[in-house]
Amino acid sequence: MHLEYFKLIDRILDLNTAEKTIVAEARVPETSTIFEGHFPGHPIMPGVLIIEAMAQVGGMLLMSRFEGQNVDDKVVYFMSLDNVKFRRPVVPGDQLRFELEMLQFRGKTCRMKGTGFVDGQVVAEAEMMAMVTDR
Repeated sequence: MHLEYFKLIDRILDLNTAEKTIVAEARVPETSTIFEGHFPGHPIMPGVLIIEAMAQVGGMLLMSRFEGQNVDDKVVYFMSLDNVKFRRPVVPGDQLRFELEMLQFRGKTCRMKGTGFVDGQVVAEAEMMAMVTDR
């Protein structure tokens, strides 16, 4: 899986296929058009983008289960998001750290739990279900 496909993630810090976990980082840009209307004079990262970044990390974790196969011929579809919680705002310049764990894997479908942190504080949590299919 190529990191350049995932525009919201800067780097993978750890991918442990045996433990079914992944840790990644994403820097929230100082300036971006996403902050123009969210919110003028008080910019915060939209929650949907935090969850999208978390989902991109989860997609990499799921694709790691298909090692040895041509992953360029596959695509990850997210099927559900549950128990999504936002704990505190994420602002320009923050460094997001995502930690995800695969809870269940059957065939081409998995359930994951993800947590986003800034400076060691939880900013977002979500449970996700995703599947891999051929393009």
